[in-house]
Amino acid sequence: MKSRSKELLSRSVAAMVSAIKIYNKPDFLYREETFSILAINSWELLLKSKWIKENSGKVNSLYIYEPATRKNGSKSKRKIVKLTRSGNPFTHSLDYLAKKLTEMKLLNGVVWKNIQALSEVRDSSVHFYNHSGKFSLTIQEVGTATLKNCVALIKDWFGENLSDYNFYLMPLSFLKIPSTANAIIFNKEETNFIEYVKSLEDEQNDFTDKFSVTITIDIKFMKSKVEESLDVILTDNPDATEIRYSEEQITQKYPWDYKKLTCKCKERYKDFLITTKCHDLKKELLENEKYCKVRKLDSSNHNSAKKVFYSPNILEVFDQHYQIK
Repeated sequence: MKSRSKELLSRSVAAMVSAIKIYNKPDFLYREETFSILAINSWELLLKSKWIKENSGKVNSLYIYEPATRKNGSKSKRKIVKLTRSGNPFTHSLDYLAKKLTEMKLLNGVVWKNIQALSEVRDSSVHFYNHSGKFSLTIQEVGTATLKNCVALIKDWFGENLSDYNFYLMPLSFLKIPSTANAIIFNKEETNFIEYVKSLEDEQNDFTDKFSVTITIDIKFMKSKVEESLDVILTDNPDATEIRYSEEQITQKYPWDYKKLTCKCKERYKDFLITTKCHDLKKELLENEKYCKVRKLDSSNHNSAKKVFYSPNILEVFDQHYQIK
């Protein structure tokens, strides 16, 4: 028989899978709003699961207590469980649990901001009708980050791998991307929501590649005027035409040199020291372009000296060997 914590975890995953399936249905009206409602439900179940786990499996750790009422109507110092209209115990809200887990350093502040953005979608969905593609795109950016955060936390907290599930949102097929040629007019509620999400992004001071407030969806199509230009599609065919990154794109993907990587590690980990352990870890990853890339300091000079630059993705590996603050 599953523990209460595991049962809540299973329901959380089920709720998120349901949210994704609804979102990815073509021509499903109210899909963004429905996704947000189910996704928030999933988050609440997930945080309750973690809370019970941290409190030795005690379900009553979730209950809200209030002063008992004496026969004369006055309040007693004795605390009793607050009950719903049906007589069931009131449990702590998503906001309460998220704040407490953040204070306990168990929930990353970036994840909490993402949940706040998603909650605003849920809370606002019953009050206005959103009609602009930009609004839908903003919701999707929040939702995509939610899925990324959820998968990472479930792995961290419970050791569960969700690779068997298709945790993604359809990015383009059913979204009407706003045209730059036409003005986009938001109603007041839409404007407030988008500004609120932007404020949460601006408040993100600590860099983290593992968690996100939003994930930007930036798709660009360029029509070439050169008749000999090639048509390109994404493929895993080894014989396909090779596409190379520009210098600017490489810099964006690998922004850290050794000094910057060291600073980030010292900020992130309690037990980080520049020792043989650190150097061995970096050496193991030199051939993996997900984590680092060896570049010439002068790309135009064939004999130029080389230097290793690192992607923030490398912290995924370091997280397994050092203790996060």
